[in-house]
Amino acid sequence: MTQHTLEGRSEDELLWFQRRSFLQAAAAWSAMGGFAAAHAQQRTNIVELRGDALLNGAPLNPRQTIQTGDSLETGPGSHLIFVLGNSAFQVRQNTRMTLERGATLSVVSVLRLLTGAVASVWGRGTSRQIVTPTLTAGIRGTGVYTEVLPEQNFRSYFCNCYGTVDIEAGADRALSQSVYHQSFWGEAEPRNGRYLTPARAINHSDEEMENLAALAGERTAWQVAGTRGTHDGSGYMEDRPVSEHPANAARRR
Repeated sequence: MTQHTLEGRSEDELLWFQRRSFLQAAAAWSAMGGFAAAHAQQRTNIVELRGDALLNGAPLNPRQTIQTGDSLETGPGSHLIFVLGNSAFQVRQNTRMTLERGATLSVVSVLRLLTGAVASVWGRGTSRQIVTPTLTAGIRGTGVYTEVLPEQNFRSYFCNCYGTVDIEAGADRALSQSVYHQSFWGEAEPRNGRYLTPARAINHSDEEMENLAALAGERTAWQVAGTRGTHDGSGYMEDRPVSEHPANAARRR
């Protein structure tokens, strides 16, 4: 397993892909044809639910279907994995989020994360957004990890694990083009005059993103390349100067 740094999260939260229950559920999901088959057969798109969660304020049953327009909330010690259209999501414990509707029930236009954390893989498609209290990311086909820290005045962490993302925080804007974990802080208050600052890669692993990509019928950039980069938040396969992180060259809107 790849090395990872934890800040305010437990090791157990990152090891969901090793559990027998998930491995069995993922195998069944793939064998039954993925999201397209589930949608056509009106089966649930929930791959795994551990613990308690709410769907639109009511207890979530693992046989239900999650659609755009829904709000989700996970309880302590819970996690939720589901696939919607060509995107897959792993929702950490103590998370509140909404999925705003795009062109169809299966197309997410905006994932609005109020608190907590979500790892997600998005297949190619029209421009979509992840919005937190301090950060907005315009995504295309990509894998990302997003976390909101209420204890830090809702400071937001965002990692573009691979792909191209337009990212904004306060008055700062940057283009992130990553092949291996390019990480940012969306600051609640400016730090050295900036709302968008570089971050280390924290609280998620390669294997998590690989398993989500497989659920969505995708492969990560490092799987395609056959090599891994520097897991330091820089976003590159090789060492680069800190000054090359796009947050350091963010332009003002």
